Amino acid sequence: MSDPAEATPEGDAAADDDLTDADDLPDTNDLPDGDDLPDSEAEWRERLTDEQYRILRERGTEARFSGEHVDRDDDGVYTCAGCGTVVFDSETKYDSGCGWPSFYAADDSKVTLTEDDRHGMSRVEVNCAVCDGHLGHVFQDGPEPTGERFCINSAALEFESDE
Repeated sequence: MSDPAEATPEGDAAADDDLTDADDLPDTNDLPDGDDLPDSEAEWRERLTDEQYRILRERGTEARFSGEHVDRDDDGVYTCAGCGTVVFDSETKYDSGCGWPSFYAADDSKVTLTEDDRHGMSRVEVNCAVCDGHLGHVFQDGPEPTGERFCINSAALEFESDE
């Protein structure tokens, strides 16, 4: 059994053909300028908090119900804490009861999906398409219209209010 602090709720993994292939990565001309991204892990450590570094760069998971965005219901957008790319809109956020911020949709051009078989589970990992930061996982047990539940670490996100 894996460490509960590292595990996310189990769900059905997406079919293999739903995963992003390296050839299918978004055109970086449509994404924020990646020129200001750190060139080394030392620079990433300087840019991020210890918790953000552990999650975004080392593929960690925060404890359930511990994140600042779990109960947030303000209007706005959620950006990647590593690079500022807008990855989720508050209109797609919902309360799944899993203990992490949950969204039923993401902009496919802003995230990449890859198989993740770590910790004895078969899951689909969600990463930022610009900085490759680990955001969380997506499961096929969400609400309509997508049926998806993007289970995302609060520490991997920053919130920008519409107000």
